[in-house]
Amino acid sequence: MNEEILNLWGLVVTPWKIIGFLGVALFAGRWFVQLHFSHKARKPTFPLAFWYMSLSGSLLVLSYFIFGKNDSVGILSNLSPALIAGYNLFLEVTHRKRTLNGNGDETVESSP
Repeated sequence: MNEEILNLWGLVVTPWKIIGFLGVALFAGRWFVQLHFSHKARKPTFPLAFWYMSLSGSLLVLSYFIFGKNDSVGILSNLSPALIAGYNLFLEVTHRKRTLNGNGDETVESSP
């Protein structure tokens, strides 16, 4: 997957770079999705698509750094966003399931 498939003015394109570029586009594009939904709701909003794009973009970039480039700095810098996006996606999906089942309590209780 590291074989050159295109060379544009010194920019070497490999299948792994395409995966990495796609991951970066998803990870960056999530903010435009968030901006659109926040503008529509007239308040800060993080739709489910934001978390799916965060997780998939992070995993694509992480796989590029693990398998395509084998760069420990890239691996470490993309591992935590992938874990955090996965956790937030888990929270969002379980919250939506509880809400659909009628068990979603929106109140937050503080302990003394």
